[in-house]
Amino acid sequence: MLSTIKSTAEFLKNKTQFEPQIGIILGTGLGGLVNEIDIQHEIPYEDIPDFPVSTVEGHSGKLIFGTLGGKNVVAMQGRFHFYEGYSMNEVVFPVRVMKYLGVKQMMVSNASGGVNPDFEIGDIMLITDHINLFPTNPLIGPNIKELGPRFPDMSEAYSKEYLKIAENLAKEMNIKVVKGIYAGLSGPTLETPAEYLYVRNIGADAVGMSTVPEVIAARHMNIPCFGVSVITDLGVPGKIVEVTHEDVQKVAAKAEVILTGLVKKFFQSI
Repeated sequence: MLSTIKSTAEFLKNKTQFEPQIGIILGTGLGGLVNEIDIQHEIPYEDIPDFPVSTVEGHSGKLIFGTLGGKNVVAMQGRFHFYEGYSMNEVVFPVRVMKYLGVKQMMVSNASGGVNPDFEIGDIMLITDHINLFPTNPLIGPNIKELGPRFPDMSEAYSKEYLKIAENLAKEMNIKVVKGIYAGLSGPTLETPAEYLYVRNIGADAVGMSTVPEVIAARHMNIPCFGVSVITDLGVPGKIVEVTHEDVQKVAAKAEVILTGLVKKFFQSI
């Protein structure tokens, strides 16, 4: 696996001659953030050796190299999910490749269902922590020492420093943000009312089908992470309605405009 990671990274280095500092993973409906990137290279996933290909509507499937907020970035416009049938190693493969491209920091975003009764549809949630409810873990199997330790510490999965910076910027920009814990499930079904209640009872504020594996892989490699979740529907008793993927995309796209401004300022500040 390590040789494959290095080989893919070498291919991208040779093709772009570009060293990114920050890795960005864009979730459902949030791919438009790349419009703010001063793009230098744009490579479809299918053109990258050993890269999976995104199969979900709203995930374009491109690796974008450029600058944002004065920083060199590499952005995944479309991510890979466990429910698509990929193994956990395939889901986090791009994160590991980013490490060998030179990435020192990671930003992840997603669309999620809010289970905190104080949340509203369209809220931007700064992720403070996560709960892994996937049936597996990307670090299961032989540990690759060059990537990280056998038992990586997860006491600060999401950087407290980055969280504080984002909070302060949101106040300055008069942007409403909430904070919360994200629970990651396998999907692809949206949760039942009983599952929403369960997720809330174990301490989560929002639930989704991504992010957790990528953050585990990043922290294994000692890359600090900043996470943002757009609350696109509510799993709160009395507020649960039938939701489609199109509904999720529409809400995320509206929040994306506000989120983009915050992210640009955030990158300038780290």
